[in-house]
Amino acid sequence: MVHLCIGSVYSWSTFNRPIKALFPNDPSWFSPPYTTFTTALALLGLSAAFGGPWVEKNGPRVAATAAACFFGSGLLIGGLGLWLKQSVLVFIGMGLVGGIGCGLGYISPVSTLVKWFPDRRGMATGMAVMGFGGGAFIAGYLNTWLMGELGVPRTIAVLGVGYFCIMLAGSRIIRRPPPGWQPEGWVPEEHNNAMIARTSVTRNQAIRTPQFYLLWGMLFINVTAGIGILAQASPMVQDMFGRTPAQAAGLVSLISLFNAGGRFFWASLSDYIGRRATYLVFFAAQVALFRMIPGFGARGEWFVFEVALCAVLTMYGGGFATIPAFLADLFGPDNVGAIHGAVLTAWSAAAVVGPVIITELSARARASLAPGAAKVHIYDEPLAVLAWLLVAGFVLTVLVRPLRVVGARGN
Repeated sequence: MVHLCIGSVYSWSTFNRPIKALFPNDPSWFSPPYTTFTTALALLGLSAAFGGPWVEKNGPRVAATAAACFFGSGLLIGGLGLWLKQSVLVFIGMGLVGGIGCGLGYISPVSTLVKWFPDRRGMATGMAVMGFGGGAFIAGYLNTWLMGELGVPRTIAVLGVGYFCIMLAGSRIIRRPPPGWQPEGWVPEEHNNAMIARTSVTRNQAIRTPQFYLLWGMLFINVTAGIGILAQASPMVQDMFGRTPAQAAGLVSLISLFNAGGRFFWASLSDYIGRRATYLVFFAAQVALFRMIPGFGARGEWFVFEVALCAVLTMYGGGFATIPAFLADLFGPDNVGAIHGAVLTAWSAAAVVGPVIITELSARARASLAPGAAKVHIYDEPLAVLAWLLVAGFVLTVLVRPLRVVGARGN
């Protein structure tokens, strides 16, 4: 319930052009549709990093309640800013306040379910974050319908009230397992997998290891590629294939559904093939897809284009779902919430880099077009840049090795 609501941030590209129309004179560097999305995701990672130890100390129920208050009030402030046509209020509400709500709401279910499912960490984290992608699927259609009925400012305000109520209800349900809890009938297997730690380390110990920074880089690159697509999915479809805003919103919802499904599928698969092997598949497959997508657009191959975007989004979501299990394997499960919060700063950085790459490079290509020229090739360069980043991600994944530092349990 918590992740369904905060996951709606992934559907915010449906607000891009309607909100931009309300602020035609704002400079491009402070255009509300783009600054709010980027800032919200940046604050998600930062609040998760700084709030991780607090979540571990106070428990997921308190954190989820705080998330409901921040996210709901952030949308209400943003809606007020749209009604008053004050872009600073939109930025503060949807960007800053809403972003903090996203961060606290993101880590509280993840760190909790890892503890409930010690035998299936990948499946557990996939379950936890699957709702984040599912929320965007629902919101993609809901946003468009509500804007048609109520207008943009009232839509944002109504969503704020609705999301607050749903998240608050979810916060009443969530709880930690008792200390030392294990699934009934489950006996931990003796294993020789060096990638799975036998003891837990603290967050401060974890962030002093090269493994932490390798995983940080892997998440950063995977998120940069996927979020570059998400940030411009609606305009991209309209430019490359001439689709209407409603048709583009349909694709945003569709790829969000695959984003959600990929979180459960890939994270569950990682329980069997290993976390590192799963990430190697992510990077190798996406390099090929990012190189082929411009050709699909140039040839007007709509169905294959849809399949490619859906495949990319499964691996984008899968990366998010697999990383907490990867962290629990390498550093132990006791402090995974705090360590996960720290590694999510990679999301903050990617939230800036990904949209900037695809938005700025495509804007330059658009500006250089002759009047009336087709826009199908304006995304070629940014997609090529992202493909090279994914090659670097593959190399980082190969370098991950078991933790050699002897750690201690604790907060």
